[in-house]
Amino acid sequence: MPEQRGAVGRAPAVRISSSAVTASEAVLDEAREVAETTHVVEVGPVGIPRFEPLVMATSEGTTAFHTNVSPREAQSLVELLESGEPPTDGAHATVSHDPETATLPRPEEGPLAVGERVALARCGWVVPASVADYDGGDGLVSASTDADDAHERIGELGLRGRGRGDGSTDEPIAETWTTVRETPGDPVVVVNANEADENARSDSLLLEGAPIDVLDGARVVASILETPDVVVYLNDEDELARERVERAAGAMDRTVDGLNVQVTSGPDTYRAGEMTMALESLEGNDRLEARRRPPGPAEYGLFGRPTAIHTPRTLAQVRAALATPEAMATQESDPGTRLVTVAGDVESPATVELPTDGALETAFEAVLGDGQFKAACVGGVFGGITRDIRVAPSAGSLRSSNLGTNGIVERLNHDRCMVAFAGKRAKFAREGNCGRCVPGREGTKQLVELLRNIYDGDYDRGMIEELARVMRRSSICDFGRTAPRPTTTAISNFDSEFTAHTEGYCPAGFCEAHAETERRTEPRRPESTTQ
Repeated sequence: MPEQRGAVGRAPAVRISSSAVTASEAVLDEAREVAETTHVVEVGPVGIPRFEPLVMATSEGTTAFHTNVSPREAQSLVELLESGEPPTDGAHATVSHDPETATLPRPEEGPLAVGERVALARCGWVVPASVADYDGGDGLVSASTDADDAHERIGELGLRGRGRGDGSTDEPIAETWTTVRETPGDPVVVVNANEADENARSDSLLLEGAPIDVLDGARVVASILETPDVVVYLNDEDELARERVERAAGAMDRTVDGLNVQVTSGPDTYRAGEMTMALESLEGNDRLEARRRPPGPAEYGLFGRPTAIHTPRTLAQVRAALATPEAMATQESDPGTRLVTVAGDVESPATVELPTDGALETAFEAVLGDGQFKAACVGGVFGGITRDIRVAPSAGSLRSSNLGTNGIVERLNHDRCMVAFAGKRAKFAREGNCGRCVPGREGTKQLVELLRNIYDGDYDRGMIEELARVMRRSSICDFGRTAPRPTTTAISNFDSEFTAHTEGYCPAGFCEAHAETERRTEPRRPESTTQ
């Protein structure tokens, strides 16, 4: 595939930003139809879906941001640029910047001003698969960084893995690389981007918006491990991400040497993202079961090879740490930034980037709430429930608060029932576990039954907490270890709601309404007839 034409340094230019959830073909076609001197390009998402299609019109070092643009409106913006007029009227924001900037110019207020943009710096600004937008390849840190020096710098920094499915989740990644290097065999780097959770948008955002940043980080790791082999593992449903990664890999292959990128995909199931089940999927196994550890992937990974398996979030941080080390000067125990997607009871989700010494509540500034805030589930499907989100997004702070670190914050409004919420997550665990270990297989069944008993008037908090303790200590993977967390943290924060349900009363009014809806929609039994 030919390399995509870049946009950095070109003016006048129109960048049309969209993601897999918003179509932009019509907007792009209409804009290009009237463009003569204006460069019209498609770029990746910026992390704010409610703005899409987002059109950024640039002229002489000024960019006007226009949200929710229709095809006709896009055409009008191009026509204004063609006539020499700055298309600032009706813009969401207007930003003056260096005409040669290779990173997104940020408005002073609004969702795009929330937090920082380090790993997300190029998302929405560069053409995803254009090496030209990376200074013709000179902007690739892997092309100018010594492998041993990079290993040492990341080790001294103490950079930790980001996200579920990373081989070093919340642990120093340089130590994993040392293990891989010291293990006999041919190493391989696996980019684990199969996150089958509709609320988990950080990895897809990076791969749709700046795949070269992720591959650049992967190439650094590959050079440290002295291997050319990189495997990118996606979800079967992530067609746009796959297309852009394949284009980016092809563009890099024509620019830099020593990189062999294979792009493949796995099933759209939650468990397929667990790191050892991801390896099982890559090896072609139909039945995905977690591997017992030790040995971990660093010693026995893909087809038995020493494997460094990282999420796109981790690899983007590796690149950022080497390219802009000043951006890493945050919490010493967890340096850098973390991507956070706010979902749940909001008008539209949003993904922002926060310094690890910042505040998680800052992410809420990027969304519009839907109803009165009651609580949040922090950390994904098996995250922790909390009433208070005034906590730093660092691994240490989140874990000490019994919250998850997978970069998802679900806003829950006042009419959410915590018993029903916990029950839904427990059912998901029961149905989605791999069945390999008893705590994961049987423990999730028992958890569902204990929660069902509450509706029958039997609330045994001690039994639930003991079951959760056993699952945490004896499950062979994080699926089983974290599955009880939504329940135990909901109990800690909303014990009175659980007690109320034993008396047939739902304080949120959800269960009664839900039961009434089910009663009304349940098919009527045919009346018996006598022959």
